[in-house]
Amino acid sequence: MNESTSPGFQARYSNSRLAGLSRIALVIALAMSPAMHAEAGSHGKKSAKTTRVVDGHQVGKASWYGPGFHGKKTASGQVFNQHALTAAHPHLPLGSRVKVTNLKNGKEVEVTINDRGPHKAGRIIDLSRAAAKKIAMGGQARVKVVAIPN
Repeated sequence: MNESTSPGFQARYSNSRLAGLSRIALVIALAMSPAMHAEAGSHGKKSAKTTRVVDGHQVGKASWYGPGFHGKKTASGQVFNQHALTAAHPHLPLGSRVKVTNLKNGKEVEVTINDRGPHKAGRIIDLSRAAAKKIAMGGQARVKVVAIPN
């Protein structure tokens, strides 16, 4: 019997307590995202990026990726499927779920983080083609990202 299957462990770490810890970890990962920090702008001055974390939500620019990556391995080891509801995020745990809201039209989609990215400055999340379509997003959109507890 290992520690996680012992009765004492189960009593100390109930599902609701673990869900609370999971949510805290997701909020911390959102806050630590590189998109949340100031970066050096022109002339060596600091300039804030177009993203921010407010009450555990991340707000900023999203983009999408699809055809060029379809069928290739993601950071999670899964094969990327542009028709699945997935996304790439720089720091959220692989396998975690988030709700992404297009702030222009209010449309929402829930996606699973299965890859790392985006790899272009000023973006906070890369959605699969299917996820981008669900929120009626063109090439890019201003979005709100909210971690969904397990």
